[in-house]
Order: sequence, then structure tokens, then C-alpha cells
Amino acid sequence: MSLLETLAAVLFATAVVHTFAARQFERLSLRFPRHEGLFHLLGEIEVVFGFWAMVLVLVFALLKGPAPAIAYVESRQYTEPMFVFVIMVVAASRPVLVALRSGVAALARAAPVATPVASVWLSLAVVPLLGSLVTEPAAMTLAALLLAPQVFRPGMPEWLKYAALGVLFVNVSIGGTLTSYAAPPVLMVAGTWEWNSAYMASTFGWRSALAVILNASAVTWLLRGHLAALPQDAAADELPRVPLVVSAVHLAFLAAVVAVAHYPALFIGLFLFFLGFTQAYQRYQQPLLVKEALLVAFFLAGLVVLGGMQEWWLQPLVSQLPAGALFFGALGLTAITDNAALTYLGSLIEGLSQEAKYSLVAGAVAGGGLTVIANAPNPAGVALLRKGFNDGSIGALGLLAGAAAPTLVAAIAFLI
Repeated sequence: MSLLETLAAVLFATAVVHTFAARQFERLSLRFPRHEGLFHLLGEIEVVFGFWAMVLVLVFALLKGPAPAIAYVESRQYTEPMFVFVIMVVAASRPVLVALRSGVAALARAAPVATPVASVWLSLAVVPLLGSLVTEPAAMTLAALLLAPQVFRPGMPEWLKYAALGVLFVNVSIGGTLTSYAAPPVLMVAGTWEWNSAYMASTFGWRSALAVILNASAVTWLLRGHLAALPQDAAADELPRVPLVVSAVHLAFLAAVVAVAHYPALFIGLFLFFLGFTQAYQRYQQPLLVKEALLVAFFLAGLVVLGGMQEWWLQPLVSQLPAGALFFGALGLTAITDNAALTYLGSLIEGLSQEAKYSLVAGAVAGGGLTVIANAPNPAGVALLRKGFNDGSIGALGLLAGAAAPTLVAAIAFLI
């Protein structure tokens, strides 16, 4: 263990603590208006890991020199942050949302319960499971935008917002396990362990679907007395109706980006064509979600840089756990590390039994809703929903409390 590795672990731990303290910085910005900008910056959860990654690179350069520090940064894999940026912008475009809202509204009207209740349940259950097709980051973006005006709004009790947020994060984390490509922690091991989509659906999928439905049903029942029909959006009414062909083209871009999710040159190229199309038909658009998506990508890139130097302590810890304890160990470690990074380290361990492999992945996805850093799509949910909370920020302890019960449901489902 070198000095650099020790300092990297300390900086990583500091970044984790910073995520829990982010809301306090927002409050300090109100108490000390002279330094409001600095405190507000430090209170942005999406900035936390990017900030401490910058500190790590500076420390690296001081100890080893600029060239090794640059070489380390360039050696990291940034496909996931870039993909999350692109998929967030495309999925949040107005034509995609109009098509999704129309589909959810039609299903909600046909349900044997009040339409607002059915709409929330569909957003918390069906959309996360849809993540197995369109990837988890896209599912998080779509579900968050559907839920924001109904659940994450003024007048909704704060504890119910955290309960709904916890269910959303947990359901998205486990809802992508019906296929082998949609959930980042599954993708990290699928090729190495030869897990195809048929295996995922039969081994993880039905358990995930059961937990998703139970979680969504429970929190929707709690929310039922606070849900009402959405008020008419005057600003949206002023925009021209989106033609079916425009929505179809946007959905085609979404599908194409998902299909080439592992090839940055391709999905970035598609994204540039997408930007051109939105400019050509600007009258049917609303401002694209570029700022929020960039912040999320910055967060994930910082996590990649910081997390890349935690292998020296994390992999031995995972490898020493027996199969029975590995599930709970992975569930707990996921709360302080990205679950994809955790399963990737597990894929490097030789001689893992099938039971140990299952326990590692199941624990990693079950714990994916406990913190902002536990699962790659979580920062996207935070960026889209934080304005609906008091002080315009999401407390890490509130999220942890809200995710505790749905995490327990997911854990029981995977242990059946």
C-alpha cells in the first residue's frame, strides 16, 4: 500500500462524507450570502465526486508528476458517463415524453383505480422494469420526469417524497436485471461469466419484478390520499402538438443510442444527428436537459477517477467473504461504492462459485438505491427531482431512510 493509494482512499471517503453533508452546504449558502456561490457549488451533489477527483489528480501530480497523473486519468473508461449524458438528453426530449405520457395516461384511465393513483404506480413499477429494454439511466430519467409534477411538488409531505424516491431508486436498480445489458452492475460481469438475457430473466428477473411491484404498490398506497389530477400546463398548451412522425423519430434515436451504448463514437455521432433534428423541428421542442445531464456525467466521471484507485482494498475484501456473507457484504459496500465498480472487481476474482457470483450481483443491485453513488442512474434522479424537496436539495440520510424498506423487500426477493 503506497502513500498515493492511502491518500486516494482518504479522498474517496471524504467524497462519500461530502455527499451526506451536501444539504448542510446549501443551508450555509443561505446563512452566509457573501459566499453563497461557493457554498451552493459545494452543496451540489452532482459536483461532489468531480471536485474530489480533481483534488486526487492534483495530489497524484504532486507525488508522481504531471505525466503519470494525466496517464492515469486517460486510462479510465468514461463510456458510462458519456452514455448517461446522451441518454438523459434524448429521453427527456419533449416528443419522447409526450409519447410516454400518452401511453401511461391511456393505461391509467383503463385501470380500476383513480387515474392519478394508477399513473404513479405505472411510473414506479412499469417504467423501472422498462429499464431492462431501454437501460436504467433512460428509465430513471423518464420515471423522474413523470413523477415530478405529481409526487415531488410543494404540498406533498417531505417523508412521502423520500419514501417515493427510495422506491424509485431501488426499483430502477433491480428493474434492469431482466436482461444482460441494461443494468451497469450486470453488464460488468455478463460477458466474463457468460450470463445472457435468458439467464438473467429466469434467475434474477422474476424476483426483481416481484420486488418492484410490491415496492411500487406499497408506496402508491401511502401516496394515494395526496394525489390528484394534474393541473393544466398553460406553457405546454402554447406549444404546437407533436406530430406522430416526430415522436417516432425521437423514439428511434432513443432505441439506436441504446443499441450502441457500448460504442462512444457511435452514440456521440447519433447524438449530433439528434441535435440537428431537434434544431430542424425546434417548434415541437422544449429546452433540452443539457445542464442536468452534464452535471450527472461530471459526477459519474469523478466517481470513475476516484473509484479506480480503490481496488487495492475493495477487491481483497470482496474475495475474502464467503458466499453466504457476500450478498450482505455487497449490499453494504454498494452504499459507499458504485455497484458496477463492485461487480467489476468481483469479475476479476478467479474461482468464484455460481452461488458467490449470484450473491455478489444480487447484493449489488439490491443495495443500488441506498445512496446517490450506489447506482449510476441515481445522480440523474437527484438532478431531476431535487427542486421538489425543501431547500432544493436531497438529504443523503433522508434517501437512506426512504430506501431502507424497499431495499429489504428486494433483498428478501433475491434470497428466496
